[in-house]
Amino acid sequence: MRQRIALIFGGRSGEHEISIRSAAAVLENLDPAKYDVTPLAISSEGEWLPPFKGIDLLPEKVRSFFGDRFSELSCQRLVLAPDPSWGGLVVSAGGQLHPESIDIAFPLLHGTYGEDGTIQGLLEMADIPYIGCGVLASATGMDKAFMKMLFRDAGLPMCKYVWFLRDEGSANKEKVGNQVESALGFPCFVKPANLGSSVGISRADDRASLQTAIELAAEYDRKVIVEEAVEMREIECAVLGNDTPDASLPGEYIIRDESKVFLDFTEKYAGTGNNEFVVPAPVSEELSNRIRQMAVTAFKAIDGSGLARVDFFVRKDNGALLVNEINTMPGLTDASGYPKMWAGSGKTFSEVIDRLVECAIQRHEDKKRNKTTRV
Repeated sequence: MRQRIALIFGGRSGEHEISIRSAAAVLENLDPAKYDVTPLAISSEGEWLPPFKGIDLLPEKVRSFFGDRFSELSCQRLVLAPDPSWGGLVVSAGGQLHPESIDIAFPLLHGTYGEDGTIQGLLEMADIPYIGCGVLASATGMDKAFMKMLFRDAGLPMCKYVWFLRDEGSANKEKVGNQVESALGFPCFVKPANLGSSVGISRADDRASLQTAIELAAEYDRKVIVEEAVEMREIECAVLGNDTPDASLPGEYIIRDESKVFLDFTEKYAGTGNNEFVVPAPVSEELSNRIRQMAVTAFKAIDGSGLARVDFFVRKDNGALLVNEINTMPGLTDASGYPKMWAGSGKTFSEVIDRLVECAIQRHEDKKRNKTTRV
């Protein structure tokens, strides 16, 4: 019997389009003989769309996956109901309730209102097994400032950083500028603390560009983080599993034009041809093993489950390995490193999806062992 998956994608985030591309890639690679998929799209304004509307957001090449299953379902609202007897999902059509019982949710949402623990909390309340990290791991993995605190406690090396709230950055420009210049110096990189896919990130080379960069980052989040700029290589490692996770061979973005300062959103997803993602990364076996070990340590530091991608810096001046950040719902597009690293490690994308489903069920069953009464 096929397992029923609710594929949740889109979302109210600066990474809305990346989520749609990730959903399309998953549909292209999951086994239709094993899974029955209900598409649940969320618009960029936050509206939950009924399946027949959500399908329209997907590329034409994957819409055929659903056939005409949802074409006559003229529902106008979707409800994730915390009622296990209904299977957790209720579709309202013409005033009538149509249960869409599901086995697993795949919240393939990147960035705010999805990767930050919000959708995970909703699914926990609905008692629906779901793919990926739990509420706490998602929230702390999304917030770069708190993430770094957990990494520090786990003994992981990192580059220097400072963070502040955007109101502070606006009201105390001189103080924040002094703090950044004293702790980090120039150049440095300014980021929204809660976002990914290089959205809202820019480089600052002086006080003037620092203020511009802070204003840009503050458009996306109330918390801004500033990190020192180091001459480095960018290495990634994919993690898969729950309590005893596996780490892939690391991968590396090889930049052809070194005048391109960093991998921004366009470089990663627009296919400019200026970069190539190579697996395995051209590093020594010893360094590769350290990267994989540190990736697992970072994953466990936030109490991760299911999947994550851990990003590293290797300093060019002294070869030091630094953990940059962890992504609890990494991009799964055709341009993304996560599936490429597992492919380079001998595991197909279809096999990764199967493993993620197993992890979701295992985690849900494990949580059911917890008592919820005093009896």
